[in-house]
Amino acid sequence: MSFELIDATIPEIQAALESGELTSRQLVLMYLERIAEHDKSGLTVNSVLEINPDALFIAEALDAERTLQGPRGPLHGIPVLLKDNINTGDKMHTSAGSLALADSYAPEDAYLAARLREAGAILLGKANMTEFANFMTTGMPSGYSSRGGQVLNPYNISHPTGGSSSGSAVAVACNFCTVSVGTETSGSILNPGNLGSVIGLKPTVGLISRTGILPLSNTQDTAGPMARTVTDAVLLLNTMLGADPQDAAMGKGAGRRHADYTAFLDPDGLKGARIGIPRDYYFEEVTEEQLALFNASVEKMRDLGATIVDPADIPTAREIKYSSVVLNEFKTSLNAYLAKLGPGAPVRTLKDIIAFNHAHPVETLRYGQSTLLDAEYTTSGRLTETQYIRDRLTDLRLCKEQGIDAVMAEHRLDALLFPADFGARITSRAGYPSIVVPSGYTKTGVPFGVAFAARAFEEPVLIRLAYAFEQHTQVRRPPSLRSFI
Repeated sequence: MSFELIDATIPEIQAALESGELTSRQLVLMYLERIAEHDKSGLTVNSVLEINPDALFIAEALDAERTLQGPRGPLHGIPVLLKDNINTGDKMHTSAGSLALADSYAPEDAYLAARLREAGAILLGKANMTEFANFMTTGMPSGYSSRGGQVLNPYNISHPTGGSSSGSAVAVACNFCTVSVGTETSGSILNPGNLGSVIGLKPTVGLISRTGILPLSNTQDTAGPMARTVTDAVLLLNTMLGADPQDAAMGKGAGRRHADYTAFLDPDGLKGARIGIPRDYYFEEVTEEQLALFNASVEKMRDLGATIVDPADIPTAREIKYSSVVLNEFKTSLNAYLAKLGPGAPVRTLKDIIAFNHAHPVETLRYGQSTLLDAEYTTSGRLTETQYIRDRLTDLRLCKEQGIDAVMAEHRLDALLFPADFGARITSRAGYPSIVVPSGYTKTGVPFGVAFAARAFEEPVLIRLAYAFEQHTQVRRPPSLRSFI
């Protein structure tokens, strides 16, 4: 067979499937072979936590359906990995990387997983992740979980993967699947997307349903696509969309969602765009090498017709400090999720998880569980704390009205541009969308990207800008999976 798997896109795979050059069964086998060779041996990046035992059967059924009826759509027969905090009502577990939940089976699919199945996607498996979305303890490396071990960065194994959707990003980068789904609370798609040299699209909170996702924060969580191209990310985004009445956050998006976001894939999308760069505060940790890559990207955007407002500083940037919002929301959200697993669930509360870890310290407490303890014993679980309420209101004021909204209105901006994921803290607290796009590599091979951000439900703007930048730069390259740096 002449089909080339490495960096094959959804449109390319669909063309091969339609021509008969490839079947979904063969595609699944090719990905499984790469997982065996590079994820579980060889470089051993450890990004795939679990394989769907029915994946080949599903692929064969979809091949037969294609022959008899034609494809359902762009995701028909496409293998997708889901982050291990996304429910699947099948033979796979949903554990958020925790050994306490290693035997936990979800009673039904998450809303987005059901949407993927309806579209004919093959749920290939679960991706490893930072345990409990990096809310286990302090000092734990990104990409580590007690159930799955440590995910490695395939571009430079001595460099972090970023968290918490580390496995989702690395698996896509390494061509262990076509696309994957990550989740973000505060940088958990953008950070590993940047360090994995893949597209990470963090949507507006409320664009994609959160029902059936093991939560961290009720106000900041969202799922989002991870892919090697903007087009693939958008095709995956389209498939996950839907009006879920169980997710209260979705109501605010009425009339603001689009049926097909591929309409915004414009190679000339940077022409006439006004892009602001918040230099103050957000560049303090950028190295000279990263700054050179960023500035080169900015010049490319200018060449492509964008108006760059530099600086376009966010007036509240230095006022945004520690917030107790996520700490308070974690116990409330997690306990509500666990209660829905049914009477046979291995654990029913956060307190049960803590007790399990205490009973198995060698296996589960390599880095401790200080954050879990803080969430359990310093919060009420009722969200009545004065500090929580004040912090929530302060986050909205500083990050939205007086922050992003203010600077974009002042300079009449279409988007903000940040180095890597450095703007994630302000965009996540606002619930606003971002997309990270590869822009280059350091001398040690570590990827570096740029992130566009905008206001709520302005994904069309971000898609236009990111696609145009991607199409005119084409800097992304796959990791070799051969060399240790």
